[in-house]
This record gives sequence, structure tokens and C-alpha cells, in this order.
Amino acid sequence: MSSVFEFEAVNRAKKGTSAAKVTRRSGDVPAVIYGGSTDPEHVVLNHNEVSKKLANEAVYSHILQVSVDGKSQNVVLKDLQRHPAKDVILHMDFLRVDMNAKLKVHVPLHFVNQDISLGVKAGGVITHSMVEVEVSCLPAALPEYIEVDMAEVNVGESVHLSDLVVVEGVEILALTHGENHNLPVAQVVKTRIAAEDEEADDAAPEEAESE
Repeated sequence: MSSVFEFEAVNRAKKGTSAAKVTRRSGDVPAVIYGGSTDPEHVVLNHNEVSKKLANEAVYSHILQVSVDGKSQNVVLKDLQRHPAKDVILHMDFLRVDMNAKLKVHVPLHFVNQDISLGVKAGGVITHSMVEVEVSCLPAALPEYIEVDMAEVNVGESVHLSDLVVVEGVEILALTHGENHNLPVAQVVKTRIAAEDEEADDAAPEEAESE
């Protein structure tokens, strides 16, 4: 982990839907911190500060530090609720992290070398079946993202979960459930134009013979 994301929060004395609405009207974000041996904490964060930090994709797959009234604790962002029509964060859930225990987190996939992919050069297009993958690891080993190299992928070929390269100590959870869960992450498929050109090439000798 290359970055540390810190969130400042204060305890929220009142709980419930009505209290949360009051918090939002004041320009803040209601949140809850739970997990471990400590009781859940209902807190409030500044909406503008939270919004700025959430603009960084790494926040979603990092160990975060939330300081509540000056006391800091390690957490991961477990859930985030946004307004369906406005750029407003409605609620956040943070899960406390034990740095000595494995955790399960969704990590984003970064697709690289797409423009020089063999399949793209041959006229195909890349489609993505996944944009993130769930992993299990100790907090210190949590990757910011996992790269998917598309350079050598040709038309009709796919990259599967088992093809992903992860550092030691990081386990892709789907693969622990057997070979049937080795799902495709991305593939290169023929475009309609490429398919039509191929059909035209196949038909050309027959037309020549008929002449």
C-alpha cells in the first residue's frame, strides 16, 4: 500500500433515519464503524472532504484510517450509498481491520496494453467481463489494483481469473471454489466489420470460379 487515507469523524449522538437526514441537511455524511470486539460507532464526516477522497480509486481497496474525536483506527470501506440522481453521499459503512487477520476485499482491475493487443491489431475489440475481483489477504498485502495484461490476447481468446498475477499472500477467492469458477475477466471478440470482411474473403474464390 503506497498511500494512507485519513478520514476525520466525530461521534453522532443521535441515531436512526431522522437523525441521519438532519446530518445530511447540514452537509455531512452519516456513517457507522463496526466489527471486531468493539461496539459499533455512529459517526459523522464532512461531505466535501469525503467526496474529495472518494475521487481516488485506491480508497476502495486500501486500509483507511478513521479518526473519531482524535482516536484513530484502521478500517476498510465496506459499503457506500449514493443518491441516485445527485452527487451526494448518503451513508458509509466502515469495517474495523485487525492487521494480523486476513480480510476479504474487492480490488479493482486495471487493463493494460489494450491498444497494442494482438486481437485489437487484427481488428477485434476488447470486452470486459469484470472490473474488480474479490481477494483474501492480510491487510499489509492488500493490492491497490490488479493488472490485466491484454498485449498477447488474440481474437477469440480470453483472460481468466487464473491468468491474473497477484503477489504472494493474495488469494483470488473465486478460484478457491474449483475450476468451474475460473471465470473470464476479458476477451477479444471479432467486430462486425471484421467478420463481414472475413466472409467476403471466403466468398471471393467461389465468385472467381463461377466466372
